Amino acid sequence: MAILDILEFPDPQLRTIARPVKEVDARIQQLISDMTETMYDAEGIGLAATQVNVHRQVVVIDVSEERDTPLVFINPSIEVLDPELHSYQEGCLSVPGYYEEVSRPTGVKVKALNEKGESFEIITDGLLAVCVQHEMDHLNGKLFVDYISALKRNRIKQKLQKERR
Repeated sequence: MAILDILEFPDPQLRTIARPVKEVDARIQQLISDMTETMYDAEGIGLAATQVNVHRQVVVIDVSEERDTPLVFINPSIEVLDPELHSYQEGCLSVPGYYEEVSRPTGVKVKALNEKGESFEIITDGLLAVCVQHEMDHLNGKLFVDYISALKRNRIKQKLQKERR
């Protein structure tokens, strides 16, 4: 396993739309392993392959208290079951140190492949539903800062660029 570099906003690679995984092979399983280790090392609860500059539809998430129950979503699709929006304070490993309120649907059904290439679906709400939607946004080249005002987004962008200098 390896710790991968996480791209940070405003890196243009974060805007790349991920392509579907054609086959869950040893290369994809290694990516999943490395992404999971990277997510835990960065103390995150979710990571999309786009964030580590691999533009495939792969997401790892662990919202468990013990941080020992990673979930894998390959080629995920989502169906909104409860369109009522709920605001959550979101952060992102690609936008380190910043948190903003984002409104998202509360209940969703997710269909995906697991790390073995087996199809599954889950119905979820709460933190897992938010996390799945957040990570799927990454696969579509979208970041949580896209949900906030341009003024706030530009301030965050400038601060992050200044920190990296």
